[in-house]
Amino acid sequence: MRKQKNVLSIFLIMSLLLTACGAGSAPAQTGQDAAAEVAANESAELLIPAIPDEPYEAVEYSLYPSPEGGYVGDVMPFVTDEGELELYYLYDTDANGQGYHPIYKYSTQDLSGFEDHGMVLEYGQMSDPDPAIGTGSVMQDQNGLYHLFYTGHNDTGNGGKGKECVMHATSTDRENWVKDEEVLFFAPEGYSKDDFRDPEVFWVEKDQCYWLLIAANNNTQGGVVLKYTSQDLKNWELIGPIFAPQKQYMCECPDLFQIGDYWYITYSWDCVTYYAMSDSIDGPFVAPEDNILDGKGMIDGNGFVFYAAKTAEMDGNTYLCGWLGRAGLSADSGIYQWAGNVMNHQLVQHEDGTLGVKAPEPYDDFFTVDKPFRAEMAVGEGKISGNNVSLFAEEGSYSVADMGTRPASMTLECDVTIDENGCAGFAFGGSEEDAAYTALCLDAKQNLLHYEGYEISDLDAMEPQALTKFDFSQEDVHHVKLVCENEIVVLYVDDVKALSSRITHSIGGAHIGVFSNGCGASFENITMKLSE
Repeated sequence: MRKQKNVLSIFLIMSLLLTACGAGSAPAQTGQDAAAEVAANESAELLIPAIPDEPYEAVEYSLYPSPEGGYVGDVMPFVTDEGELELYYLYDTDANGQGYHPIYKYSTQDLSGFEDHGMVLEYGQMSDPDPAIGTGSVMQDQNGLYHLFYTGHNDTGNGGKGKECVMHATSTDRENWVKDEEVLFFAPEGYSKDDFRDPEVFWVEKDQCYWLLIAANNNTQGGVVLKYTSQDLKNWELIGPIFAPQKQYMCECPDLFQIGDYWYITYSWDCVTYYAMSDSIDGPFVAPEDNILDGKGMIDGNGFVFYAAKTAEMDGNTYLCGWLGRAGLSADSGIYQWAGNVMNHQLVQHEDGTLGVKAPEPYDDFFTVDKPFRAEMAVGEGKISGNNVSLFAEEGSYSVADMGTRPASMTLECDVTIDENGCAGFAFGGSEEDAAYTALCLDAKQNLLHYEGYEISDLDAMEPQALTKFDFSQEDVHHVKLVCENEIVVLYVDDVKALSSRITHSIGGAHIGVFSNGCGASFENITMKLSE
């Protein structure tokens, strides 16, 4: 984070020195002395929060869990007959050895409280095909037996067959899994032997057989999603690519699902979860012009804002289940490493079939306590009336209305209007300990949502680092919802996009506010809710 430069603080120091030198006497005050005293008083006022600090206490993660001593990697959602969501995931640590990524499991009934089941599938020995485990899927066959298809990875290359293969385990209770001793299959001819992973298996009624989709790399097409079929989940026939965008090296963690009259494939690469759509399960699948639903980090290899997402259907809603990467070497930098916390969005289908995301509806039953609204101007010009805030800032300046200490667990909703080519949003800071404000931006000038720890005064000089595209021209007024749990802050706009962030500058007693940078902006009907 970059510290604000406050020239007025220089005058404060000069004033203190002059006072110290004049101890025991009372010389007449010069014009310079008077200016320094005024500047010192103004500077001191800037260090006083607009609203007094309140106690802050972190909470246990109820919405975005991660295991003690580890992190959540690629998730494999499964919904039980009782309507409970189970999230199988690759368990990651900062100290992986030769064997790594066993499969662990969470379960939840409402996405706002997760039971930790611990490890359900261990990785193998170095002599096995799976000393490291990769992503897969959990399903139930027509006879009621549960199957876990997963990736076996061994850097020794399995005697020339390839580093990666499809493996299989079964269970009668989804807690105790028995591995098959034999590999199901390796990559076919013409495809990379070392990049062949993430099997997704499901029953297709119209074909009366099982499908298996898998991420592969073709020698000429690049990343593709291959399709296999089977009658018995043991013998698989290669059909060929069902999706070949010819843009990414791999289409990791493919998932196929239906909403209404459309079919969708989600896939991941470049630290991003993408999607493509079709009016048939057989394709062709075409990616919309903007096929990213959450953020992307701009630092190659370290921008895992929201990754490896797959879907789960519960109570008539479809959820996109992935993970938010853990923070990089510096906090609030927009750099996120592989694996972190569970992250779930609810999918929204628009009239043209394209997808958007919003906060999961069960969160409304989690955040039920109204927080009285209060705001005070902290910087610049503005007007506060009831639950409405209007801000104005000339080019090169900014305004902030401070709403007090940010609770550890909260939501905030409001309607936002921003001048064309303006930048406004949410500010974090303004406490006695740290008066500087960083900016979570609704950036109409660049048609972006972004956060990377920049102070508001630095926004015009810095390039966004963690962002997602957003077309502000589609609406004059934008409905915004923030969901906050400890340092995780998720911004939802218009049921179109999300931007998931880790904002360490918003916790530990920091305040939350709204800002405008070089423009006019209004925030109307602001409401806040807390969890019990």
